[in-house]
Amino acid sequence: MSERTGETPRILTSGDQAVTVEFGSSIDPAINDRVYAFADALAATAPEWLVEIVPTYRSALVQYDPFAVSHGEVVTALREIADKATEPGAGTTRASQVFELPVAYGGENGPDLENVAEHTGLPVEEVIAIHSSTAYRVYMIGFAPGFPYLGGMDARIACPRLKTPRTRVPAGSVGIAESQTGVYPNASPGGWQLIGRTPVKLFDAAQDPPSALLPGHFVRFIPVSEQEFAEIKSQVADGSYRLRNSEMSE
Repeated sequence: MSERTGETPRILTSGDQAVTVEFGSSIDPAINDRVYAFADALAATAPEWLVEIVPTYRSALVQYDPFAVSHGEVVTALREIADKATEPGAGTTRASQVFELPVAYGGENGPDLENVAEHTGLPVEEVIAIHSSTAYRVYMIGFAPGFPYLGGMDARIACPRLKTPRTRVPAGSVGIAESQTGVYPNASPGGWQLIGRTPVKLFDAAQDPPSALLPGHFVRFIPVSEQEFAEIKSQVADGSYRLRNSEMSE
């Protein structure tokens, strides 16, 4: 059962130029749908005082211009939009697309795969099979530009973060942290267990939108060989590669 999806959203003060609209307290698809229904509705309304909307798993941070509107006026406006986002039948209208992301598991591309297998007590092949058998929901983009936080991972392969984060994680690395999985779009520090890598570029500031994956999308990881990885990487480099996607079936 979805938690608090029908309850009145909470509006919390977040400093003197922002408020947080909270729709629930758990990672839940229905709650996340309402977050993005609210964010889309607010963006469509486009009040002149709106600076930025930052949606997350269960809430949205709304930054506003305090010289253009009072805190009370912001709360009143957001309450009206947020209440509509919790009405029966309300939800995001974003298309639920499933993107197939090729991944080379293990070896140099996934240096922590064996650690995950040891922690879970499962063979490496089974960890790969489990990880690649699910269509993961993109709940939010965060931490770094284009980084997709993916929900729906099988609890059997959950694994703690590294005790000591790496100073540099290669772009495209696929990682596990507790019950989540995600992909590093660019090289950056990071503490997730790295189990594979995709040659696909997930963030390009020159594109619109810059992120290949957006909240509401789904991702399915497709295991590929080292040779296939190299071939796809070459296609990505020359611009001929196209990320496969389809509509999410009910």
